[in-house]
Amino acid sequence: MRVLRIIEGTSVDGPGLRTSIYLAGCRHGCAGCHNPQSWDFTAGTEMSLSQIMDVVEYNEMPVTLTGGDPLYHPGEVAELVEKIKELGLNVWLYTGFTWEEILGEQDLLDVVRKVDTVVEGRFVESLRDTSLLFRGSSNQRIINVHEALAN
Repeated sequence: MRVLRIIEGTSVDGPGLRTSIYLAGCRHGCAGCHNPQSWDFTAGTEMSLSQIMDVVEYNEMPVTLTGGDPLYHPGEVAELVEKIKELGLNVWLYTGFTWEEILGEQDLLDVVRKVDTVVEGRFVESLRDTSLLFRGSSNQRIINVHEALAN
């Protein structure tokens, strides 16, 4: 798994202090993306699951998976989320895939059903809205995964 960077702190990556894990690789190509350097699948520093979990365990904070787009690495991210959830930590996942696209792809859904919250949808520069919490454009939705799947 290639990780662009791991940071902690208050940010737009979910509520409160969080450990944010940036995964390399994205094919959405959203104009105005705040992190276009993360599109390259070979960017960043390669880290093992164990190395990532050492950081997560040390920080003892909820986790946000972002990028790039974590859903371009469904197998690795599913395994990572399972380990994070074993610690009892809340997990948010940011993706350019829409909820409908996720529901239509079993490998994406298998990952998403493990997380607590998904912020979904491609960033659309013409819909950019700095007043929104935790998202960049008004087309993006914050999905409580457990509630959405129960409905």
